[in-house]
Amino acid sequence: MNDFTALREYMAACRGRTDEHLERWLSPTVAASPRLADAMRYVALGGGKRIRAILVYAACEFCGGKPEQADLPAAAIELVHAYSLVHDDLPAMDDDELRRGRATCHIAYDEATAILAGDTLHTLAFELLAREGGLDDGTRVAMIRLLAQAAGANGMAAGQMQDIESSGAELTLEALEEIHWLKTGRLITAALLLGYLAARAEDPLREQALEDYGNRMGLAFQIRDDILDVTGDSEELGKPGGSDSRHEKETFPELIGLEASREQAGKLCRQACELLGDYGERADILRQLAGYIISRTH
Repeated sequence: MNDFTALREYMAACRGRTDEHLERWLSPTVAASPRLADAMRYVALGGGKRIRAILVYAACEFCGGKPEQADLPAAAIELVHAYSLVHDDLPAMDDDELRRGRATCHIAYDEATAILAGDTLHTLAFELLAREGGLDDGTRVAMIRLLAQAAGANGMAAGQMQDIESSGAELTLEALEEIHWLKTGRLITAALLLGYLAARAEDPLREQALEDYGNRMGLAFQIRDDILDVTGDSEELGKPGGSDSRHEKETFPELIGLEASREQAGKLCRQACELLGDYGERADILRQLAGYIISRTH
């Protein structure tokens, strides 16, 4: 069994930095409506693994950058992720009442407030990238473009739409991989490339290695989610298991079986780590994160 003690310490430090900055940028006065500001804080500061933020920090340091250079994009991508979860949970989408062991936003507040909170978390991410962090204009534009593309019509939103359209349908493995890559993988890869941009790196080979690593780990991440939906403990997951089955969604365990799904996630993890083979100790955190992602229990 992998010993992730040192990695967990690193992840905790990254989460602490991210939460500190989110707390500052989500002060109670962030919105003219106190209720809206409160709902935004409820969602964005309500825990979570912060995997995407951690990947921003890890990629930044992999490219020779310092943690403080990654603070802004790490917070921004977590805001986009938070918005996506709020909208995922809505009655028109997955209709979930629990997230991270707490009432989802539309249950804790109401549906209209949840929609507005998600919308505003989304726009705040881009506002922060446009004005904070002491970035040069070229880096700002590159980060905004990267995150917008990963979340938009050829990224996460498209994946969600395909996921909805495929409910109850029999999918090919290739179609399911595309949904997973769009819905989850693109934001995972964007996190790594945001870290590359944050480090002000000018190394196309390193950038390509991060992108290829991210494409594999993004798919592995979603496969692991599929597995946990079947095998995970509801208390540890913070929400009821079996959601995919209830919504008649095709998943990797449903399509190829549980054991084959575990094998596929492991294969993707090994491939991702092999891509970093030329970078020695500098890539250790990324390699450990790959192992953690496919073995996590929530």
